Amino acid sequence: MSGFVDEAVVDVNSGKGGPGAVSFRREKFAPRGGPDGGDGGKGGDVVFRVKNNLKTLSNLRHKKTFNAENGHSGTGTKKNGKAGQDAVIEVPPGTILKDPETDEIIKDLTELSDNEEWVFLKGGKGGLGNSHFATSVKQAPRYAQPGLPGISRAIKVELSVIADIGFVGFPNAGKSTLLNRLTNANSKAASYPFTTKIPHLGVCRISRDRDIILADIPGIIEGASQGAGLGIKFLKHINRTNGLLFLIDLSDEKYLESFDILLNELGSFSGELVSKPRVILGTKTDIEGTEEALELLKERYPNEKIYGISVFDGNGLENLNKIFFSLLDEPRAGKSC
Repeated sequence: MSGFVDEAVVDVNSGKGGPGAVSFRREKFAPRGGPDGGDGGKGGDVVFRVKNNLKTLSNLRHKKTFNAENGHSGTGTKKNGKAGQDAVIEVPPGTILKDPETDEIIKDLTELSDNEEWVFLKGGKGGLGNSHFATSVKQAPRYAQPGLPGISRAIKVELSVIADIGFVGFPNAGKSTLLNRLTNANSKAASYPFTTKIPHLGVCRISRDRDIILADIPGIIEGASQGAGLGIKFLKHINRTNGLLFLIDLSDEKYLESFDILLNELGSFSGELVSKPRVILGTKTDIEGTEEALELLKERYPNEKIYGISVFDGNGLENLNKIFFSLLDEPRAGKSC
């Protein structure tokens, strides 16, 4: 899974507020000048910034600690100290922040647009200088406030792929090939298992004013929910899709069992997955004998929506927009992808 990182735990620290200054006016014509100590600067915040050009959390693979700068000290003549610089952590769209111990969601950053920020930890407030503490009784206070401390926390940063429709199927079912045909994706395809080792996304235009995001989820095998093959590494990404497209290789000798196995693995991981809108696509209908296999598949699952396609010769691809709209609960058809 070269270069793909979909979760990381990092330590973050906001900055301490700068101390206020103890200072007195020393001017030629004011030998008994009053206190003029400035306030300390505010400590830097810990900020998460969403960047659309990022696709993984690989920038957090090596850097595990982020420290905001401490606020600067106040000085004389009531000059306030400079605020500390923020610690800005850039993350891709689809990032979720969680408590590393309880896995409770702290913030879902999917609601943010490109370059939008969210402050996780605020820096400490700067201390007041001695100019704030002069009274009629005590006109020359010799103390100032220290800055308030920053906050330190560990946080789990998790990437969850966002897509309208997720492609689910065993290795070599044709998910990557279909994604490449319909979109601008460059998902690698080959005739051996686990060619796809990271989720791939592609944009497909299904009507004049509607684009949808399709996701090729890496191949699932029997026992995936218990850690077999690529295990649950990418099953969690399917959670955020609106609908599922099950791709069944009609040329495989075990094609009649495939859907049950896939559905069982999804259900073992999350009951929510099996209730998502779904359609079954029987693939590779250009191969001899697959037309009969498609009919047997429909007989076995009479309550499922089942269609046949071949990316090789284009058979059935004209129905895909209708299928996509049904998964998105959109009762309208549009122009072909």
